[in-house]
Amino acid sequence: MKMETPEPAKTSIQVIERMMALLDALASYTDPVSLKELSKVSGLHPSTAHRILNDMVVTRFVDRVEPGTYRLGMRLLELGNVVKSRLSVREAALDAMRALHRKTQQTVNLSVRQGDEIVYIDRAFSERSGMQVVRAIGGRGPLHLTSTGKLFLSVDDVKAIRAYATRTGLAGHTKNSITELARLERELSLVRSRGYARDNEELELGVRCMAAGIHDDSGKLVAGLSISAPADRLQEDWLEDLVQTAASISSTLGYRPTPAV
Repeated sequence: MKMETPEPAKTSIQVIERMMALLDALASYTDPVSLKELSKVSGLHPSTAHRILNDMVVTRFVDRVEPGTYRLGMRLLELGNVVKSRLSVREAALDAMRALHRKTQQTVNLSVRQGDEIVYIDRAFSERSGMQVVRAIGGRGPLHLTSTGKLFLSVDDVKAIRAYATRTGLAGHTKNSITELARLERELSLVRSRGYARDNEELELGVRCMAAGIHDDSGKLVAGLSISAPADRLQEDWLEDLVQTAASISSTLGYRPTPAV
């Protein structure tokens, strides 16, 4: 007797697709939504939508506000926080950093702020970049002498910037180093208006850098992505790629820019 081959779990996949359609529909509204509206937006028959919504209410993916109206449930927030806690900046940035390095063939750095310094937490580079990697992963640099450091200083208020200048004395490393408060404040104003920062051989002679910020889902600046290159090889057309790559990493972390008014 020939046994029938089980049919692929098409029904299960359809249920998941319908659940996602309803969740997407709910996510597009700020207020509770009626069953009629959800059925219309998702393209599901009202009875089908009602049955799936009831199941999602039981599992807390959806809340029933009152009979016939629904909104996204707290279970989604709980799961989202788990994902957020497990997703580090480094993990989010790694593939994008490597892609940017392949395109520019220059060193790409990922840095975070610790106190009055930045710390290099990852880097994509090769021997063909033509530049010796002086600051290894774990290395540090002063905020006012590095492109990423300037990004972090630019989001501080005036009082905090002046306190930083007092603590550090704005010590310089090269003839190009910014060592005066007034000049630093002008530089930070440019960083704010441009949305990116530069290091013009201020930390190391012969090395120039450009940096763009990485933001998390709350909008906080959490890291800087920079390209370092020999001073005579840094190309301006890399800037657009750098800014776009930083924006892509920010998006992975949940950042959504505030629309311009």
